[in-house]
Amino acid sequence: MAVDLSAIAKWPNVPACYGWLSLDRRGDWRLQGERVSHRGLIEFINRQYGCDEAGNWFLQNGPQRVYVSLACTPWVFRREAAGWLGHTGQPAGAVKAIHVDEEGNVLLATELGIGLLDDRDLAQFLAECALEDGRPADEAAFLALLAGGDSAIRWHDIPLDNIAAADLPQRYGFIATPRP
Repeated sequence: MAVDLSAIAKWPNVPACYGWLSLDRRGDWRLQGERVSHRGLIEFINRQYGCDEAGNWFLQNGPQRVYVSLACTPWVFRREAAGWLGHTGQPAGAVKAIHVDEEGNVLLATELGIGLLDDRDLAQFLAECALEDGRPADEAAFLALLAGGDSAIRWHDIPLDNIAAADLPQRYGFIATPRP
């Protein structure tokens, strides 16, 4: 993702901002805990959202870098007719792996990155899951997966596997709460 960094050259010593901007579990931006609703501001944040080499996600606001606190992952994916879209509107690309954490959150590892499945799309996603023999995945299979057992559940031939929520940042190279 290309973020415009041209303004930094003009003001090289602007301090970074921490703790003001966050991404919630539904892909909404929040400023000091309040949901951002202004369409223009949302579009600006979406355009300027990026990641540094250390795995910190941020908004580049002119010369200032505003670091983003992540409620779960750097991306939240929503279902669209053409496939999965990130909360910024970017296509997620192919799904490479699917994880389920101990709380039942579904996490998609895609070409765009790791993202939480928006809970509003969870029912449809679960309805599309099947066992290895092709039968629809049942409650017992999902409970076994949540309990940490081996999963025989597939979504479009991609197996669902367990992951501890605490392991996500290290495995996928992001920092959920950036610090100075």
